[in-house]
Amino acid sequence: MNAQELRDKTPDQLRDELTALKKEAFNLRFQQATGQLENTARMRQVRRDAARVKTILNEKAAAAAAEA
Repeated sequence: MNAQELRDKTPDQLRDELTALKKEAFNLRFQQATGQLENTARMRQVRRDAARVKTILNEKAAAAAAEA
């Protein structure tokens, strides 16, 4: 997922995406703790995607505040 795709989404869609990423991160942590995690690189990917979504949400919030 790249930043341009995220910038095209609405804030509600971004919040849904963030929720899904947090759930996935939780499941990956659980799999790691039980020794079932096969793709360890996915944890890093999900963490960074969540940070990317948060950054875009903050940018949109700042832009909305600047307009008002």
